Amino acid sequence: MQRRRRQILRQGLQGLGGLAALSASGLLQADEKRAIVLGQSCALSGPAAQLGLQMQAGAKLFFDALNTAGGVNGMPVILKSLDDGYEPERCKSNTEKLIADEVFALFGYVGTPTSLAALPLVNAAKIPFFAPLTGAQALREPFSRWVFHLRASYNDETALIVKQLTQLGLNRIAVFHQNDSYGQAGLNGAQLALKSLGLAPTGVATVERNSVDVAKAVKALVQGRHPEAIILVSAYKSCAAFIREARKAGYGGLIYNVSFVGTQALSDELGRDAAGVAVSQVMPYPYGTGTGVVAEYQAALHKAGGDARPNYTAMEGFLAAKVFTEGLRRMGPRPSREALVGALESMREYNAGGFRVNFGPQDHQGSGFVELSLLTGDGKVKH
Repeated sequence: MQRRRRQILRQGLQGLGGLAALSASGLLQADEKRAIVLGQSCALSGPAAQLGLQMQAGAKLFFDALNTAGGVNGMPVILKSLDDGYEPERCKSNTEKLIADEVFALFGYVGTPTSLAALPLVNAAKIPFFAPLTGAQALREPFSRWVFHLRASYNDETALIVKQLTQLGLNRIAVFHQNDSYGQAGLNGAQLALKSLGLAPTGVATVERNSVDVAKAVKALVQGRHPEAIILVSAYKSCAAFIREARKAGYGGLIYNVSFVGTQALSDELGRDAAGVAVSQVMPYPYGTGTGVVAEYQAALHKAGGDARPNYTAMEGFLAAKVFTEGLRRMGPRPSREALVGALESMREYNAGGFRVNFGPQDHQGSGFVELSLLTGDGKVKH
């Protein structure tokens, strides 16, 4: 009899455990349903990994703090990131999966060739595609009502670089670029800026994506053309390799990079060889004493702990998350993709803490801000 009672009690406890598990599962599913889930495809491994890792880290820094404070309109925001290794086909596959999983929007993709691989899927699915880390015109023209850019274009960046160089009296300007749509976008921007002044690149050389095989490019530009300045349009590992080899070959001219290079990653790769290398920037200066959104970013970084340091790419992820969240707030408590597009397009002269954002029904480039920065040999960035 006693044995029978123990058996009944054990079965009852197991039943309660099962109910508890079902209850917990139900709560998790309910939380997932109430959440706004965003999909991101970016490089989390490979030679461009720091770009994706930092973009993701900056966005999560903002969203984690937002969710701790109760989310937006009572809903948490979840960023679901998939690794594409900075390869277009992997990005396309990731995007197909994210759309099939019915994420609410796509956010913070990293790179031109990868974003272009996703673009037809974005337009077909009519899903918002917010703040890709690219300045390529091919993602801006033709206009898509689903694509929103937070940053200035590569045309804007190369125009400022060429303007500064020519004002210094330097007209012999060469271009080293990645052999894909990103590199072509940067080259096009440089050619456009030079053409407006009656000039053309003194030389052009390429490197393959995710490669550091720069020997031919160095020989073609440094030994053959003798440019006074070289504009680099590639990711940080190939740019670092080019800079080191060019200096070894005796090149003493100026070197400029566009923002996508990954400023901190480039500085870390080069070490002391970073001294005097310039980078155009499309985000607020994230170092030193910050105000506005920079101070918010620095405070969130400090509160999160760990050994993470401020950098431009994470600053971009943080700012993108903040601007996107403002769009969610304006959308109201009934989420829909159409409502989000309308809410984002209502953001005229939105001040995101010292960084002004302008979207409109026919204008989805939020900012034209560009400035120049200079790397030092001790790991710092001056502006």
